[in-house]
Amino acid sequence: MQKPAGHSNLIDVVALRYSRLVMSEESVVVSRGKINNANYSSLFKKHQQWADTIMDQIQAMQIFVRIVELGSFSRAAEKLQLPRATVSHTLKRLEQRLGVRLLVRTTRQVNITAEGTLYYHRCLQLLSAFEEADSLFSHQRLQPEGKVRIDMPHSLARNVVIPALRDFYQRYPHITLILGANDSTIDLLREGVDCVLRAWLPHDEQLAARNIGQQPQITCASPAYLEKYGIPMSLDDLAGHQSVGYFSQLNHRDYPLEFVCQGKIENRVLPSILSVSGADAYIAAGMAGLGLIQVPTAGIQGQLAQGELIEVLSHIPPPVMPLFIMYPPGRFLAPRVRVLIDWLIELFAHYPPESDEPGNRT
Repeated sequence: MQKPAGHSNLIDVVALRYSRLVMSEESVVVSRGKINNANYSSLFKKHQQWADTIMDQIQAMQIFVRIVELGSFSRAAEKLQLPRATVSHTLKRLEQRLGVRLLVRTTRQVNITAEGTLYYHRCLQLLSAFEEADSLFSHQRLQPEGKVRIDMPHSLARNVVIPALRDFYQRYPHITLILGANDSTIDLLREGVDCVLRAWLPHDEQLAARNIGQQPQITCASPAYLEKYGIPMSLDDLAGHQSVGYFSQLNHRDYPLEFVCQGKIENRVLPSILSVSGADAYIAAGMAGLGLIQVPTAGIQGQLAQGELIEVLSHIPPPVMPLFIMYPPGRFLAPRVRVLIDWLIELFAHYPPESDEPGNRT
């Protein structure tokens, strides 16, 4: 059976280690005179067939997991660099061996059954155990290598992460990052992303999340806007002002402005002539004089330094925004993913990052 790309190393290592174990055990038996050459050959062949069966089962699990995660036989085949016929045949044989229907296939989509869901989570545990066992000592003698797919907001990538990547590559020259700049919610499992940075906790219970930083925010506006509407000195002064709306992708409602006053969060809803859903558009609207905005400071350092945006109400700032890194649970983090997360934590500890959604919002 052809091996899926990216997983052959695991299968080869299992085969090699098992073969060495078999040879070692049977050499002892032969040395004790308990088996002749014919029996030895038969026993070795039997063990080798067993090892091949185990490796086929591991590959079937890997293929099944990819189909579930990507929601498509074709995408799974492309991801694993296997013929689609091989993927379909493997899934069919797996269902026959288990005696249950794991997936329901239609012309448009692939749906997982109740039995398939149970088997999927068990496969994740088993495959994670194999990877963890294989990686226990490799990090001590080898540098992490391979591709890591990560997704983060446009402004976070542009202003914080990409400018610092030279340091990352000096430490880990054998890792290739595939960095997606996205302000919207994505499906990690279906899109094959290893981890994602966002300013909110996942609504998807299938994702694990880790808080890796805090992001101070400010309220600001353009000089032209402040010249027209005046500089607010208190919450009461906001009565004559307007804001740029930033709407939730979940309910399409504008978020209110938020201020921390004496340890409590005060919300203010101001009139808006424009509402947007992306960080770049939100900042651009503020620079164009269309209203007050609230953004993480790390994302507008250049605009503040050049006087294109001016901070107001600094004594009652917006709440600090957390930053989370999210990844599929139940999986041992590969060394290449683990070192990236550790590097990001170190980066954000020295450089407060910004994210794609203003305010402490979900």
